[in-house]
Amino acid sequence: MKKMYFIAIIAMLAVSCKKDQAITDVNAAGQGNGKNAVAAVSTISFSGITWNVKDLGNTTVGPGPNYWSGSSVWVDAQGFLHLKLKKDPATGRWNCAEIYSQQKFGYGSYVWEVEGRPDQLDPNIVFGLFNYKDGDDGHHEVDIEFARWGNSQWPNFNYTVYPAYGNPETRDSKTYELALNGTYSTYKFTRTNQAVTYKAYHGHTQNEANSFYPYSTPAGFPVSTEALPVHMNLWLFSGHAPVNGQEVEMIIHSFKFTPQ
Repeated sequence: MKKMYFIAIIAMLAVSCKKDQAITDVNAAGQGNGKNAVAAVSTISFSGITWNVKDLGNTTVGPGPNYWSGSSVWVDAQGFLHLKLKKDPATGRWNCAEIYSQQKFGYGSYVWEVEGRPDQLDPNIVFGLFNYKDGDDGHHEVDIEFARWGNSQWPNFNYTVYPAYGNPETRDSKTYELALNGTYSTYKFTRTNQAVTYKAYHGHTQNEANSFYPYSTPAGFPVSTEALPVHMNLWLFSGHAPVNGQEVEMIIHSFKFTPQ
């Protein structure tokens, strides 16, 4: 019994993590009781992969903290994934969007083809494409994030790799100012047991002539060697509403993982 109680406490603490995931409610109807009650996890199929949809109803959790709604996520008739940050006219709340794969992925390349202008996002909006190990915040994480972190003067394109162990503050990161030449762009990182390498492209291509901002973690950096879920999200930094008050939608045409 003590062991089960300890596990329950750890599960409750997890909702405060930076990239917290939706939890399946123990109540079969998905209603539950108490301030930490959440809706049952729903799933979608995108790019041949099954994804859990973060849907927490009236509960706010990280990142942010924010409200997360399943209605902010859908796949259209063409098979494209839509993530939408939208304001609920009834409550005035901003609902954010996140999905995470049921499958875990290890060494290989991760490629997203995106439609939209992540280079023109409001300073309070974050669009993330990443690996993340639930329950070990600050470790085993590989990020591509489009964000100014609330400051319009800061660069808006971020690569971050958290260490597999040790102090999370030793994370390796690189920031750039992103300026796209259209609404189509492609983003890639490749994981090995030695390094994480990044590269981005104008258009839906991996033609070197269209590439920009290559980067690699320094030699000896303790990259994660574990298989990890893939996440995609659209959310508000510190839970602050967009400065311009506008809803935003990002479209991902495809995600592809190629193992090594």
